[in-house]
Amino acid sequence: MQFDMAETAPATRYRIVSSTITPRPIAWITSLSPAGVVNAAPYSFFNAVGAEPPLIALGLMKVPGTRALKNTAANILATGEFVVNLVSEDDAAAMNATSVDAPAEVSEVDYADLATLPSLKVAPPRIATSPVSFECRKHTALDIGTAQTVVLAEILVAHIADRFVTDAERVHLDTPAMRLIGRTHGAGWYARGTDQFQLDRPAYDPEWAAKRGAEGR
Repeated sequence: MQFDMAETAPATRYRIVSSTITPRPIAWITSLSPAGVVNAAPYSFFNAVGAEPPLIALGLMKVPGTRALKNTAANILATGEFVVNLVSEDDAAAMNATSVDAPAEVSEVDYADLATLPSLKVAPPRIATSPVSFECRKHTALDIGTAQTVVLAEILVAHIADRFVTDAERVHLDTPAMRLIGRTHGAGWYARGTDQFQLDRPAYDPEWAAKRGAEGR
């Protein structure tokens, strides 16, 4: 089947994108409202987009059927600061608990009984049990269409739990031990990162063109 995305209903477009671009890492975002309420919510339209400077991208969907910002997006646009906490399998249930549609005056950190730690360069705290947390500052925010806000942000500080640093001098990390999870297709489906394989990056064969020409004769 082919889908002309411009002619496809928004709900179907969402289903196509979320069911095929998988697995997606989860940004468990902590942010702080102007009133001082700590918000926590998971987002899977998230990834790294650069290292010089270190940038991440977020796709923040608006309240369905409206143009209203959800609490996380509203806080980021208002303050410019947030923390991306990566999600280990041990935190899956707590992460899921923070996905509720809580009122803006309710802290999901309290609702899910999460422990937090202070950040160094931004006001929002980080989640204490997360294996990796990135303190971020908004670089650019774009309303693209009526249902989403795209945020590019710079990582100011990276926190990595000591037990996952196998060589501090060379910054070797034990990523498999973090047991990070990602989002996959459909409502409520997640993936573990345990089924992995390795391929070494090959070197370009400078004789490729000559070999190809010889085979064609």
